[in-house]
Amino acid sequence: MARSGWPSVSYSQWSATCDTLHAHTQVLGKLAVALAPREPQLQHAALRLTARGWETEPLPAADGSGLLVVALDLRSHHAAIEHSGGQTELIPLMPHRPVGEVTRDVLAAVQRLAGPVVIDPTPQEVGWHVPLDADTEHASYDPDEVTAYFQAASRAAMVLAEFRAPFRGRQTPVNAWWGSFDLAVNMFSGRPAQPPSQDFIMRNAMDAQEVAVGWWPGDPRYPSAAFYAYAHPAPDSFSHADLALAAARWEPSLGEYILDWDDVIASPDPHAAGLEFARSVFSYACAVCEWDPKLAATAHGTPPPVG
Repeated sequence: MARSGWPSVSYSQWSATCDTLHAHTQVLGKLAVALAPREPQLQHAALRLTARGWETEPLPAADGSGLLVVALDLRSHHAAIEHSGGQTELIPLMPHRPVGEVTRDVLAAVQRLAGPVVIDPTPQEVGWHVPLDADTEHASYDPDEVTAYFQAASRAAMVLAEFRAPFRGRQTPVNAWWGSFDLAVNMFSGRPAQPPSQDFIMRNAMDAQEVAVGWWPGDPRYPSAAFYAYAHPAPDSFSHADLALAAARWEPSLGEYILDWDDVIASPDPHAAGLEFARSVFSYACAVCEWDPKLAATAHGTPPPVG
């Protein structure tokens, strides 16, 4: 039985709304790509999950007039375009409103508040190809399904935030990735790594040794919400971990360790279960990938953070 505040997320039931929401997040991500200063591992393109939904970091306005934040408010169900000068425009998110219409309205509002911005409207890392500003296919938006997703994502984000907090090496915040529509934290050993391919994203995002832990609400490859974890680069033996959580397992089709959300919310303490999964895979990955043991130990609070 799911615990209060830890809702079930059934991908088969909400996949249509999921695709629409995913497409909306891509518009925010494209704006971040266009406006944010460049960072290693494409960190400038990442979004954040906040108490109201998905948001960009503060972005420099194209016309030099100040800062811009674009958000998807998943409580009030609108896109918000906010300028540091105090101007705000709201674009409603509602059932039967196509992605293309919302995209055009968001881009027009951005231009009114912050000057002209050109984005590449081609969707990324998804199974469809129609440009975001011309997409009439994705128009499903069930507010109740969005609310359940947001509550689950918020719980998952708190697990990831606690997991990453004590680590003393280079790391990311809890990123909301609009290409893969997941939440993730990445910890780095400080060593370079060979990207797995010369694809633009792989070439730029995976050029350093890392362990990643994240959560997604389900997708066509793996149609269930789950925590996941992987290491890059990983030895051939990486799939042989004996993790403390019986429900955690290696998923060969993904090349990742998985802890299904249904198992998380059925556990006596869902937050602790998610945290144990993250910490156990990280410890195993650091050992088999030969990280500095002292650096790896900091993820468990050794030495402890400043009191």
